Amino acid sequence: MSLPMLTGTGRLTADPELRFVQSGKAVADVRLAFNSRRLNPQTNQWEDGDVMYVRGSAWERLAENIVETLAKGMEVNVTGELRTESWEKDGQKHERTALMIRSIGPSLAFATAQVTKAATGTNGAQTGSQPHGQAQQSRPAQTRQAQQPPADDPWAVDNAKGYSDEPPF
Repeated sequence: MSLPMLTGTGRLTADPELRFVQSGKAVADVRLAFNSRRLNPQTNQWEDGDVMYVRGSAWERLAENIVETLAKGMEVNVTGELRTESWEKDGQKHERTALMIRSIGPSLAFATAQVTKAATGTNGAQTGSQPHGQAQQSRPAQTRQAQQPPADDPWAVDNAKGYSDEPPF
């Protein structure tokens, strides 16, 4: 049986934190809040309902991209598997629900984002430390450098024309 999947829109309650395990793989720890807001028809005001807090984690390239792109307070769309983490501390057993993040990105409902394709190696694996995207939600403005697409990129756009005459296949 597979783990249950969660797909939803939440808000980051803290900046994502990057750490490295002994094998050298990157792990991003992400704290999320999901709540049910509703419009009160009597007052015409939004009211917050129940809140579910979840700690999420992502690995390797996704972890690095999360830390470079997302920040506290951003609304994000996230998908992943729910699981239970267990540990013992001071003789007490503890458990909490956790999310193994498979995909995450800024919600575009109230923000804009500029996406930059990450460089790929010959085997299709992502390499380098370029971010996938730069969200413009609550992160301070950062200087962006113009990047040239790889010469073998079939989806590259001719900047002079704004499009490519050649199909990518």
